[in-house]
Amino acid sequence: MPFVNLPDDGDRYALIAFDEDGDERADDPDGEAGCLSLRLLERWRAAPPTDVFLWCHGWKGDMPAALDQYGRWIGAFARQRADREAAQAQRPELRIEHVGLHWPSQPWGDEEMAEGAGDASFAAAAAVGPQALIDAYAERLGDTPRVRAALATIVEVARTEPDAMRLPVEAQAAYRDLDWALGLRSEGIGGDLSSDRLPFDPEQAFDDALQVDAAFGGPSLSGILAPLRQLSFWTMKKRGQRIGETALHPLLNRLLEAAPAVRLHLVGHSFGCVVMSSALAGPGGDAPLRRPVASCVLIQGAMSIWSYSPDIPLQPGTAGYCHGILTHGKVSGPIVVTRSRHDSAVGVLYPWAAGVASQLTLAETSALPKYGAIGAFGLQGIDGAADASMLGVDGVYPWGEGDVFNLDASQFIRKGQGISGAHSDIDGPEVAHLIWQAAMAAIATNGNTP
Repeated sequence: MPFVNLPDDGDRYALIAFDEDGDERADDPDGEAGCLSLRLLERWRAAPPTDVFLWCHGWKGDMPAALDQYGRWIGAFARQRADREAAQAQRPELRIEHVGLHWPSQPWGDEEMAEGAGDASFAAAAAVGPQALIDAYAERLGDTPRVRAALATIVEVARTEPDAMRLPVEAQAAYRDLDWALGLRSEGIGGDLSSDRLPFDPEQAFDDALQVDAAFGGPSLSGILAPLRQLSFWTMKKRGQRIGETALHPLLNRLLEAAPAVRLHLVGHSFGCVVMSSALAGPGGDAPLRRPVASCVLIQGAMSIWSYSPDIPLQPGTAGYCHGILTHGKVSGPIVVTRSRHDSAVGVLYPWAAGVASQLTLAETSALPKYGAIGAFGLQGIDGAADASMLGVDGVYPWGEGDVFNLDASQFIRKGQGISGAHSDIDGPEVAHLIWQAAMAAIATNGNTP
């Protein structure tokens, strides 16, 4: 499914899919040879667009979920006719193309390349018995003997002690072994985008999950399996960083080289903000881009508030992993972050996953936590970062070149329920207008063209 038509709009987007190792998938059901990215680059060399929007979904994005999200998300952008006409008036030669990036970010998702194909969901696996549950997790987290052995113990304890109020010692040991087998690190706020957490404590994770369950009328985190979901969270965060650094970063450079006049706009949601930030930062957090991209919009991001800070206030002398994005000017236009108090996925689940459930109420205060997500607090520790409110569909944002804007979107990103809250309420016209406005700051000045 390399190209997807948007319903009712006449537009379409290219869908580039990566596997869990960051390799581009070439299993094209339309039978065209070669990776889609190579075909796009060849076409853009011959007939370059003026603007390319790269979109990246986040956590829990299997193929059907990605198709649904992009249909709604890119579709909302395409329907903003007033914004399109304003951009066209500034640049009559305007020609926009969209690329949706898919990566396997749901440990129990359906990764078939056709919408609705297959039935490899976590729920389906759980329904047919413990072995299928082990197989499902092993396939998604990394199928090694040590991973399987730990999963077998955890699933057996969950099966035999479903109502346990304390995490049994054999499950604790298995969880620690699984954490080691997955290669997850705990380096605090100075770590990279997949290790900025406290050391994993399965017993604390279990106890804190009970607290979260109570707050949301539980059960929402599956008891003894709750720490497994916490490890899944960090495994997917690690995967997002790897795909951003090893797959998307070189793709950005090839695109910027193939079409020297193109303005490139990055848009990420949730863990898609990890992917996009890693792509800009590059391997090691500070690899060069051929030239700056034009704009970057990070919507309800599930990444650390200190990620872009050149000097983290809570740990002086330590820089955030992605600080080079700012210090080396890798975005010529605005870097825009949305945050919403109605998004409990980043306000509640993120601190739980970091091992600091005691911060669950901090989103309601003016304090900045040590471990917090940008979707709740914005990018912090950055001189000159501006705090403002998201505007309606007729609003005009006072962007500046290379500036960081933390926008309170609570008025518009508010629809949702359950433990994730409004985390996925990202396809409203106000969000689409915001993305247009960030891009138009570059379109009006010719952006990142040489």
